Amino acid sequence: MNLEDKLDRVTGRFRELSGQMAQVDALPPAEFARVSKEYSDLQPVVDAIGQLRKAQIESAELEELADDSATDIEMREMAREELVELKRQIPELQQQLQLLLLPKDAADQKNAILEIRAGTGGEEAALFGADLFRMYQRYAEVKGWRFEAMSVSETGLGGYKEATATISGSGVFARLKFESGVHRVQRVPTTEASGRIHTSAATVAVLPEAEDVDVQIDDKDLRIDVFRSSGPGGQSVNTTDSAVRITHLPTGIVVSQQDEKSQHKNRAKAMKILRARLYDLERTRVAAERAAERKNQVGSGDRSERIRTYNFPQGRVTDHRVNLTLHKLERVIDGELDEIIDALIADDQANRLAEAE
Repeated sequence: MNLEDKLDRVTGRFRELSGQMAQVDALPPAEFARVSKEYSDLQPVVDAIGQLRKAQIESAELEELADDSATDIEMREMAREELVELKRQIPELQQQLQLLLLPKDAADQKNAILEIRAGTGGEEAALFGADLFRMYQRYAEVKGWRFEAMSVSETGLGGYKEATATISGSGVFARLKFESGVHRVQRVPTTEASGRIHTSAATVAVLPEAEDVDVQIDDKDLRIDVFRSSGPGGQSVNTTDSAVRITHLPTGIVVSQQDEKSQHKNRAKAMKILRARLYDLERTRVAAERAAERKNQVGSGDRSERIRTYNFPQGRVTDHRVNLTLHKLERVIDGELDEIIDALIADDQANRLAEAE
């Protein structure tokens, strides 16, 4: 189907929805909500179609005017100048429309659960994990999102062996979903007396927060264990069995929570993480089925894939998926991630446009 046929289908569907919206009393509340959402989703596409078709009509009129020998020479020259500008705009409007017509990721508008785990590198990897956790916290502040730490497993020197947070706000997952993978750091650790540069790594996972409607979990598929919480070095957090470990038997996924003093709160947090992991597992399965058709994707989201290197001696950050190197490491670590994320999103859109052709 060519672009014009697609546009005709969209505008036809929009008119159909407009007619349904006009008969609000005839629709059940749930159906009206569905129709309203589809209508609002199509509105920016229809507006863009209107801009493109207006530009195409004006272009045709200007071409006719510029070629009309009966027209005043000055008017013909003005028409040619306007035509040059319109011919530049039309391909841009067409590309914007094609982007709007790309299938939407259903999870893009969801909140996200961020999980960071220290990888190879011992204490230095844990310190780097803490740096990454703070980097995303600062980025959330910049975007006006809410960042809530759910669990943090600290080391004696201030590093994080594991840390989990919920990030809430508008379009969180859409901007953070390409952050999943292995992040590598090259620097001289504070614990290194000889000044040698070490390479360490931490794994980042960004999961869309799932609602009950996204994932159905049967109670019979869960094994729930409670135990006594303990802090670093075995220090007791409390004297009751408030910590919770939930095992999802069909997949073997295990989630533990012990940061809250209430067993009920720990269980609720653990279920939130489990739901997100199961939702992500299903998304990964579906993506894997499509991956054979995608030859140049922005990373598979595979947790074992090295995606970015933070080189402190040279003050640079390199994202290996889009070959982007920025010489402003300190600012990136301080939460200035938009330039990297925008490049990843643009690359993903370009690949998807190429597939759609």
